Parts: sequence; structure tokens; C-alpha cells
Amino acid sequence: MHSERPAEHDEMLLEERGDQGILRLTLNDVARRNALSDAMMARLRETLDRVAEDESIRVIVLAANGSAFCAGHDLKEMTAARQAPDRGRSYFSRLMASCSGVMQAIVNNPKPVIAEVAGVATAAGCQLVASCDLAYAARGARFATPGVHIGLFCSTPMVALSRNVSNKHAMEMLLTGDPAGAERAAEIGLVNRVVPEADLTEYTMGMAQKIAAKSGMTVATGKKAFYRQREMSLAEAYEYASNVMVENMLKRDAEEGINAFLGKRTPQWSNE
Repeated sequence: MHSERPAEHDEMLLEERGDQGILRLTLNDVARRNALSDAMMARLRETLDRVAEDESIRVIVLAANGSAFCAGHDLKEMTAARQAPDRGRSYFSRLMASCSGVMQAIVNNPKPVIAEVAGVATAAGCQLVASCDLAYAARGARFATPGVHIGLFCSTPMVALSRNVSNKHAMEMLLTGDPAGAERAAEIGLVNRVVPEADLTEYTMGMAQKIAAKSGMTVATGKKAFYRQREMSLAEAYEYASNVMVENMLKRDAEEGINAFLGKRTPQWSNE
């Protein structure tokens, strides 16, 4: 049985390293529905920054224990901050900066980050899913940006959401606050695929293993280029991507990969 006390700092994010360079990070503050509390965000940011420099890690899987993947910000912490003389302004500013930093640490991480969502992901929790490179959900998963119900528009979750789904689908979630089921989330592009809950971890880890088998250099190059070119004009994007391709072609792994393909053998990656 899970404790009703908030998880200790070292226990709220569990780390499990696999043999193939896959790191499973599991949100484990079940009593607070894995809320993005100050402590949780600090732990996530520290871990993501550390793993970004770890060459032995190829892929990160972000999962959660309990019925909620992540319930968003800790509203009790936010309410307590209102007692300050500035009514919480400085705290709220730090909170939003911290949350934005975590989301950007996922996008900017050279390792692909995969969300494994078996429960509810609301507000900043939905933002967390949208910020990951890939996301797979159990059929019972639910996604929502419900801030509008409590007078707090989900403006920062909007940033990640609007970069994953079309404007009208994003606005519908933001303006109504209504939850989207897993099938609907897949339909609008918030998650990649829906699988039975009993198969979710096996499926997600299978996808992680498939990616981990690729050249780490190639994957990191591609992830960085994907997010950078997306914000450019068409002409700028092609110029940038062409330069990336040239540099990529000159890397050892590209030479090895092409030679292996032509020689009908398995490539031996050096990640260079």
C-alpha cells in the first residue's frame, strides 16, 4: 500500500538503468498524484541535466506510479505562496521559470525522451507529455488542460500543447478544460499510439530499445535539428537542414552505416 505522506526527495523520482542504455525515470510521489511540486521539478531538472552528459544513456523513458501520470502543479504550494507580502508574485515567477526549464530540458536533451502514460495527465502534467519526443498511452489514460475551470488559463501548458496538435484542437482543450481520452489524444497527435495497459511498458520499452540500437550521434543530431528547423521559415529550414546533412555525412557513423547497408551487414556504431 502506498504511503499518504509526500515522497522524500530521493524517492519521488526513481531511476532504473537498463542494459541497452535505456533509463526509466518513474514519478513516484503517489500521495500528491505526482504533482510538479518544487521538489519534483528540482529533481527532474537535475536528473535530465546529468543524463544529458552521460554517454552510456541512449533513451529516457518517463513513467509514473499510481493512478495519475502527473496532476500538474501543486496547488497547495501555490496557495501557500499567496501569504507573502507580494501575494506570491516572486514565487509564481520562480515556479513558472522552473517548470519552463524542465520542459526545455526535455526538448533540448540529446537523448530521446518517451512518455509512458498509464493514468491521468492534467495541466502541467499534460504539458510534460506534450514536451516529450514520443508518447504512448494506456487505453484508460486521460489528458486535460483544466485550468480554465479554476480561473487559471493553462498558458504554459499551451506552449507545448500547441506545438503538438492543431490550433483548433489545442484551443478546444484549453477553452473547455474537458478531458480527452487516450484514443482522442492519439487522434489529435498528443500521443503516438494507444495500447492495452497490460502491454504498455513492454511496448514502450520495445520502442526505446529500437531507438537505442541506432547511432547515438545520429539520433542526437536529428533531434536537435528537428526542433530547430521547426521554428524557421521554409527557406531557412532547408538551408539549415542541408548544412546538418553535410556535417552528418562526414561523421564516422554515417560512413559506417552506409558501408554496412551496401555490404549487407549490421553496422558497428562508434557514436562519432
